[in-house]
Amino acid sequence: MSEPVQLQVNGTAHRFALPRSTPLIYVLRNDLGLNGPKFGCGLGECGACTVLMDGVAARSCVTTLGTAEGRAITTLEGLGTLEAPHPVQAAFIAEQAAQCGYCLNGMIMTTVAFLARTPAPTEDEARAALRYNLCRCGTHVEILRAVMRAAHGEACE
Repeated sequence: MSEPVQLQVNGTAHRFALPRSTPLIYVLRNDLGLNGPKFGCGLGECGACTVLMDGVAARSCVTTLGTAEGRAITTLEGLGTLEAPHPVQAAFIAEQAAQCGYCLNGMIMTTVAFLARTPAPTEDEARAALRYNLCRCGTHVEILRAVMRAAHGEACE
């Protein structure tokens, strides 16, 4: 067993006596009970497992504990609450931008990181930012509307 790894997840410090090569998603889901990040492809291709590391979208299925150590990790659960959702979460709710919901974590987390970098995107920029997040249900139109709603800061009914 290697030296304990310390993680900062959703503002809380955690210590794990696990190999540094352990995929971050296993610790988030199995040890911390955070089910926002989904295990999709396991190859970093689909985006279902996306988290924010220091504000940048990262695929937790291919990110190791060693890589995540010392960085601020934010999961879907760390963005907002049921009573006070993050503006991006509120926009996705308002636009009903989910069908099965499996891709939603990745879409929302990628959107949060994208809008932090590009607060007033065009629709083409938003489309390009989400191009590597897969939605198998085909709710792309609603997802794009939600991204643009959040970008424009429109009130969410």
